[in-house]
Amino acid sequence: MTRQSNGEFVREMMRWHFDPETGSPFWLERAKAFDFDPLTDIRDFDDLSKFPNMVDELRDVAVRDLIPRGFGDDHRASVYESGGTTGAPKRVMFTAEWQRRSVEWFSERLDAHGVPRNIDWLSAVPTGPHNVGAMAVDTAALRGGLNYAIDLDPRWVKKLIADGRMDMVAAYTDHLIEQIGFILANQEVGLLFATPPMLERLAEHDGLVELVNRKIRVIIWGGTSLDPDTRDLLRDEVFPGVKLVGGYGSTMMLGTSVERPGLGPDEPCVFDSFAPYTTFRVIDPDTGTVVPYGERGQIVVNHLSRTALLVNNVERDYATRIAPPEGGLGDSVADIAPVESFSGATVIEGVY
Repeated sequence: MTRQSNGEFVREMMRWHFDPETGSPFWLERAKAFDFDPLTDIRDFDDLSKFPNMVDELRDVAVRDLIPRGFGDDHRASVYESGGTTGAPKRVMFTAEWQRRSVEWFSERLDAHGVPRNIDWLSAVPTGPHNVGAMAVDTAALRGGLNYAIDLDPRWVKKLIADGRMDMVAAYTDHLIEQIGFILANQEVGLLFATPPMLERLAEHDGLVELVNRKIRVIIWGGTSLDPDTRDLLRDEVFPGVKLVGGYGSTMMLGTSVERPGLGPDEPCVFDSFAPYTTFRVIDPDTGTVVPYGERGQIVVNHLSRTALLVNNVERDYATRIAPPEGGLGDSVADIAPVESFSGATVIEGVY
């Protein structure tokens, strides 16, 4: 996207979100306290730094106030929540328009990796208030597959870990693995969508490893970090012949990013954002300045779409700053790992 079209897109989003006819009650009210005018002072992506980070307000805001008036009654919105890692969950809404666009982009990225269509999915990811479960259902359907899901409650696991109840964590994880085993044994699934901790626990069961290697053609992993050594072990020794594709997303990102296709086995796993709607910056958390390429910093996410405006959102992850694809916006990120604490709370990844 050229700087001119970059600016045109940003200005279009400002008109949508801050025109009283189309904007949401949330942003129209918050704009009254700004020392700048979004309609005249925000001209391109660099100007987004003027906005405050508002995501903590999403813990208790009335979700209906987040729906832009421009959708009228045809928003068909769904409400999703964060995992509650750093406190009370935050809530966002996905209009049907954004869910469709996000799923289509996700599917296109899977095509770029050579992921086959018309195969059924087994998704060991959070459902209920978490969008990733809905993404799995809709993406599998778009690609001609059924989606088999298990119940996975990441908040319960994080609570158990925080309370030191590791015996119950192990029991709950065994319960999840048992459900995965039932589906693997009885259904012809070709794609496994799971978190790294679930894959590591699967690897402890020889019978399930044999089923995965015999039936599964692609593993999509995401939700928690996966260090390079464990990734190499899973790819080369535990599940040889099964294609591994990584994803990095969050509720506040309103979607996911997908591992860059075409990387060699010795290259780091690089994630490209869904630009221009979602863009990354990698900053020095002490100064707020963008770090040089190849250096590590904290991820900041901007999301601009007709559905939502969430900018300057400091994520709870560190990453290495990578140049985006040619013509891309913002940064790409690699070697993602969680910070030890965030917003005064200890970060616990758990099973997601």
